[in-house]
Amino acid sequence: MDISKEQIAELVKRALLEIDKNGNKEVKDGIPIGVSNRHIHLSKNDLETLFGVGYELTPIKELSQPGQYACKEQLTIIGPSMRPIENVRVLGPVRRSSQVEISMTDSYVLKVKPPVRESGNIKDSAPIRIVGPKGVVELKEGCIIANRHIHMSPDEAKVFGLSDGDYVDIDVNGKKRTRWFDVQVRVHKDFRLEMHVDTDDANSAGIGNGFLVTIVK
Repeated sequence: MDISKEQIAELVKRALLEIDKNGNKEVKDGIPIGVSNRHIHLSKNDLETLFGVGYELTPIKELSQPGQYACKEQLTIIGPSMRPIENVRVLGPVRRSSQVEISMTDSYVLKVKPPVRESGNIKDSAPIRIVGPKGVVELKEGCIIANRHIHMSPDEAKVFGLSDGDYVDIDVNGKKRTRWFDVQVRVHKDFRLEMHVDTDDANSAGIGNGFLVTIVK
């Protein structure tokens, strides 16, 4: 017997959601956390400046989001303090513009003032220097602290009753129980359900990769 998309969505919804005595919906199994360490996304031109003409990234590990991967390549970043942070991982594939994502703690070391932004939104963000084996790239903008956000497929978003660009609050019942406010929802057909936070957020709550958090309804 064929099952319609609507029936599948309802079955998924029943599996993920439960109704408490007050009528509030809670995610039974929660949303898994992915902790994002400092990393670099490179444009093709900057990749070739740093590693040489014709150079291609070397994937070593697939990431949770389809099509994204960690690379063998690591670079050094330098800010106004002139204190370098070495061995910063490059993530692929190449992008239209280079971007460096760091934590607030990193910003104190580098003496940069990156804004908290959605990945890809680098206009008027902080400058940073990237040093590679074959050259140096001086980014006039491109250094950010990534905002807390949740990746969802359209079907998953439908289950939660959310849309791309929505903002939600998140309960974190870790070793240091807390609540995160204004977490951005990002919906795309290639996304898988996962909330991304940086190392500062994860450490402050005492959680790690795979920890389950809950949307506050």
